[in-house]
Amino acid sequence: MKPKKTLSNWLTTRYQLVIRNEENFAEKTSMGFTYSKVILFSVILFTGLFTMSLFMSKTILAKWFDPKHEQMVLNRQLLELALKVDSLGLEVERKDQFIANFQRVLSGDTSNFEDPAKTLGSDQQPVAKPTDLKATPTDSVFRKDFEQSDMSLIALNSKYKELQETFFYSPITGFISDQYDVKKGHLGVDVVAKANEPIKCIADGTVVFSSWTQDSGYVIMVQHRGNLISTYKHNAQLLKKVGTFVNGGEIISIVGNSGELTNGPHLHFELWYNGNSLNPEEFVTF
Repeated sequence: MKPKKTLSNWLTTRYQLVIRNEENFAEKTSMGFTYSKVILFSVILFTGLFTMSLFMSKTILAKWFDPKHEQMVLNRQLLELALKVDSLGLEVERKDQFIANFQRVLSGDTSNFEDPAKTLGSDQQPVAKPTDLKATPTDSVFRKDFEQSDMSLIALNSKYKELQETFFYSPITGFISDQYDVKKGHLGVDVVAKANEPIKCIADGTVVFSSWTQDSGYVIMVQHRGNLISTYKHNAQLLKKVGTFVNGGEIISIVGNSGELTNGPHLHFELWYNGNSLNPEEFVTF
């Protein structure tokens, strides 16, 4: 009786394919194979051809033969352009509202003030990030003594009598490395201090600018009464946002070395009155 062949035997049985010359039966070439190898090779070949066909149908062939492909590409480009236009429109609207708020604050109208980012529903993180920085007991005692001393009120030049009722706090304690000099175009004073030292607002007012500039790094500007504006440049971090009301002596930023026009941790401090720069040393002690 002939033994029954199993599937395993059928797949593993070795065969030889011989190619001969039909005229003289001379052997030209031969090749050994099994059915398992033939099946495996067929599956690999089919998978490769199917993958290549699918890829070409979505790319090259679609570009050549699919009439909807060009329309899809144009629709995608149109959508990208529409998103860019929406972003530009939102940015222009935000800038216009910021300028309008700035003009209102300069004119002394701070009623119903709203931050442009909040009004427009912006989901971007503000440049000025609040922190949990707390004053030390030593700093609190020093501030209390300073407020009760005569140094908190600086004798003003008679030319600015309307500012005599304003109490000016020292924004930071340090030594002045570069003084106010209009001829050199240096419209403020540079006060050298340790990195990460807190900077205080010189008087009560409203923040009208709190952002990054390429030359001066992180800059914050405060509008005080009497058309007086104080400017604090090269900060490492800004702690107040536009539209925020701050009290005199309140911490508003941190000393840093940001911006291109700086060579070390310091505060560049400016005072502007009715559009004209003032010498800060005539009004504030450092």
